[in-house]
Amino acid sequence: MATKNATKPAKPSYTCSDCGWTASKWVGRCGECQAWGTVDEAQPLRAVGRTVAVAPTTAVQPITEVRMEAALSISTGIGELDRVLGSGAVPGGVILLAGEPGVGKSTLLLAMAHRWAEAGRTVLYVSGEESAAQVRMRAERTRALSPNLFLAADTDLGSILGVIESLQPSLLIVDSVQTIGSADVDGVPGGVTQVREVATAIIARAKALNLATVLVGHVTKDGSVAGPRVLEHLVDTVLQFEGDPSSRLRLLRAVKNRFGPIDEIGCFDLVDDGLAEVPDPTGLFVSHHAQPVPGTCLTVAMEGRRPLLAEVQALTVPTTNPSPRRTASGLDGARVAMGLAVLDRHCGVTFAGHDLYAATVGGARLVEPAIDLAVVIAASSSAANVATPPGLVAIGEVGLAGEVRPVRHLTERLREAARLGIEHAVVPKGPYDLEAIRADLTVYPVGSVYAAIKTLASRAG
Repeated sequence: MATKNATKPAKPSYTCSDCGWTASKWVGRCGECQAWGTVDEAQPLRAVGRTVAVAPTTAVQPITEVRMEAALSISTGIGELDRVLGSGAVPGGVILLAGEPGVGKSTLLLAMAHRWAEAGRTVLYVSGEESAAQVRMRAERTRALSPNLFLAADTDLGSILGVIESLQPSLLIVDSVQTIGSADVDGVPGGVTQVREVATAIIARAKALNLATVLVGHVTKDGSVAGPRVLEHLVDTVLQFEGDPSSRLRLLRAVKNRFGPIDEIGCFDLVDDGLAEVPDPTGLFVSHHAQPVPGTCLTVAMEGRRPLLAEVQALTVPTTNPSPRRTASGLDGARVAMGLAVLDRHCGVTFAGHDLYAATVGGARLVEPAIDLAVVIAASSSAANVATPPGLVAIGEVGLAGEVRPVRHLTERLREAARLGIEHAVVPKGPYDLEAIRADLTVYPVGSVYAAIKTLASRAG
């Protein structure tokens, strides 16, 4: 006969294997990441007693006496990667690199491992997705062979930790964390429990051995890092490697960085023998025409702290469809539609009965408000079939009242335009120190879209 004080059995709980969301009952679709078929029953938690205080394992000391030499960053040998990280990899720091399949994550890390090993330091490259022979073949193709670069094709966490203890490398690369599993916890590799256990163990070992570590993470359909959100909180830096499959350009940006800025980007070119650094990628986003073409306008966009000269193109085509098409590639479709409405209401430029296609050059993704003025100028140029003057950029945010608003980093944008030979710039009204930019750059401050179009019309005759 059961007593009243008998312990009740714990109710089952269900956890999403992709994002870690929990529910009290089974559902077919995760309520957090909206993934289907990822919710499974979680193992019940074991009873935990009260924690007892023990002697500290590390000495407690005043912050003024803590030595900083061990935390100084080390250059990776790749300038664009150092730019994003701040000044290099920090010993004991853990970097999480995520990106779409085939974007070039493994190629970038193999180049990093080669540069690190060529400096006389030991590197351990753990591959859970490829065999050692496959990694060697890619290293041959990208000329990334070095005797100080050690390979370990293993997926068992205990075995990997043993190799780290015996080799004592200064750089550890794990490709990828979702393929590593631990025999001490339940679940399959890549699950929430396994990823959390693997990441925690590797991070703890990296901190104890002052070991710079890079973990490769998979991404979900929406481009975010797969696995539990706690993974991004445990690491020191989260890097996102991006690239359009139709373009060779690859962008590396920091989503989180405890040791450096999060508004820097690194540019790479995907070539036959690996990745090549692109310290000045401006020419990739601009087309070259023998004669001025209607429907084009140059602008200067900010990617992190780096100003990039880019080109916006627009094309209007007559249509009998009662609902004209509005298509945007590389641009924010909502902001393009807003710019067309401003042109119709405040400038008398109507697009009724015309399809409009707006796009960028070179696969650039321009979504900041500062490119609004270039979009409306390109659209009005296409509608009037009049080309914008050559050697001109347009920078400014467009409001619904037809005004042109100031944007951030305008001086840096104008300085970059002047460096590339641009002679004229249409910008929002405001005080500018032209001597700090360049004396031969002619600036046309405007307060409205109508004034900007009128200025360009007078210059175009």
